[in-house]
Formats: sequence, structure tokens, C-alpha cells
Amino acid sequence: MRLVWQLLAVGAIALIGGQATVVLDGRPWLVLIVGLATSAVAVLVYRWIVRRTEHRPVAELAWPGAGSGIGLGAVLGVAMFGAVIANIAFLGHYTVDGLGSPTGAIGLVGFMAAAAVTEELIFRGVLLRIVEGRFGTWIALASTSLVFGLTHLVNPNATLWGAIAIAIEAGGMLGAAYIATRSLWLPIGLHFGWNIAASAIFSTEVSGNGTPQGLLDAATSGPVLVSGGAFGPEGSAYAVGFGAALMIVFLWIAKRRGRLVPPRRRAERADAAATLPR
Repeated sequence: MRLVWQLLAVGAIALIGGQATVVLDGRPWLVLIVGLATSAVAVLVYRWIVRRTEHRPVAELAWPGAGSGIGLGAVLGVAMFGAVIANIAFLGHYTVDGLGSPTGAIGLVGFMAAAAVTEELIFRGVLLRIVEGRFGTWIALASTSLVFGLTHLVNPNATLWGAIAIAIEAGGMLGAAYIATRSLWLPIGLHFGWNIAASAIFSTEVSGNGTPQGLLDAATSGPVLVSGGAFGPEGSAYAVGFGAALMIVFLWIAKRRGRLVPPRRRAERADAAATLPR
């Protein structure tokens, strides 16, 4: 039942915040404020519901290290997406025609902050962590990454390949970042940096959604494996490759730190949940 209560609590904040940003479409400063407020409330609600249902300190969202974790993750996320765009542009399939919409970029910061925080709390904070406590790291990482990818099939320009790409480059990479650090701050920063680079900076489609224009007036074109097509650069082979490479690095770090959890026998599973994160 703790899984259910935690999903309901964080999911309610995500739903309310998401609907509020839709209502405020066209008013970027209000979207920024609502998005940041949604992020903060989601973190507080997650901490509250985990303490109530698991009766333990919420170590995965410990305040010490929050700033450095989010900052490092954001830098990595922007750098990764920048590398994807650089490769697409090198082949002539990403072009910039000038300045786009700075005010639009402001609204995207708020929207993407809310999306990054709530999705990481749900998929890595609740699902991956609890499944891992019962079935071990590998089953938890594979299953939650698959679910994360499949949820993107409801997006307007979604494709099966796009969902597979998201499962690997995002679900796998972000899950591995949590496993390596046992903290949600790094994957939150990574998710936010990636989404901000894709939308607010480079003005590309994000996971098949009709994303408003960001700082640059830009366009992508070319084969799906190069540009990602209508799904956006997240569907490109470059994004999958970079995401998979970083996932492997994080898993190597997790192994070196002794943070990979083996499958537990039934009698040990309750204890396993109480010891994560460590």
C-alpha cells in the first residue's frame, strides 16, 4: 500500500501543476512561478508521504547535497543534449534562423522543472526504489525504464521507436544515476537540464510534444535515426548512444560503490526496502 499512497500523493501534485500550466499557456512568467511552486510542493509531499508510510528518514532527498546534485545533473543534461544537437547540425539537419522567443523560454523553464521533478519522484523515487527493494537492481531498472518509455506513447507525435529510445536514454540513464548516488537530486538535475536544452535553448520537439519556441528559431530535418523526426532529437541514434553510455558509467560507479542490490528471498524483502537508499 505504500506504493499506492506514494504514487497517489505525488501524482496528484503532478496533475494539478500540469493542468495549471496548461491553463496559463501564453503567460510565461506565471507558468514559471507555477512550475517552480509545483516542483517545491512535490518534493515536500514526497518527503511527507514517505515518512508517513515507511517511518524512516528520506535519505534520497536529503537537503545536504541538493544544490550540487541538481547543478551537476543540469550541466550534464545540457551538455549531453548539446552534443546531440552538434552531431545533428554537423550533418546539416539542424539549422538556426535567428533568435526565437526569450519569453517563451522563461515559461519552458517552469514547465520543465515541474515535469522533471514530478517524473523523477514517481519513476525513480517511488517505482524504481520500491521494486528494487523487492526484486533487485536489474529487474527494477529494466521494468521501470520500460514503463517510463511506454508512458511517452500517449504524446502527440509518439512512435514505438521514440518510446524505446526514451526507455534507454532516459529511463535507463536516470535510473542508473539514482542507483549510483542513492539520491534523487542528480537525476532531477539531469532530467531538467536535458529538457531545458531541448526546449528552452535549442527549440526542438520534446518527446513528440508540440513544444513552444525557445531561445532559438531553429528546425530539424532528415532521417529519423539522425534527427529523431517528429518525435524530436530524443528519437535520434545520437541521443540513445549518449544516454546508454552515461547509463553504463553510472552502473559502473554503482558497482564500484557496492550499490547494486541482488534479488532478495521473500523473507528478506521487507528488510531490503527499509535499507534503501544507502
